[in-house]
Amino acid sequence: MKPYYILAALPFIAILGGAAFVNKIEPYVLGIPFFLFWISFWAVMSSIIMFVIYRLDPLNKEVEE
Repeated sequence: MKPYYILAALPFIAILGGAAFVNKIEPYVLGIPFFLFWISFWAVMSSIIMFVIYRLDPLNKEVEE
């Protein structure tokens, strides 16, 4: 397994594992409860991480015929 594929597990662990620790209404971040901010943050980070994996994967650099 390539080391950068481990990045794909990070959003999964953060959303499901972190939810137990950040399940709080306060503090408010950007005017929304912290838990909602946490889920929204990791939804965006998931897309960024998948983009990074896509760019690092050498199979995506091969030319299709």
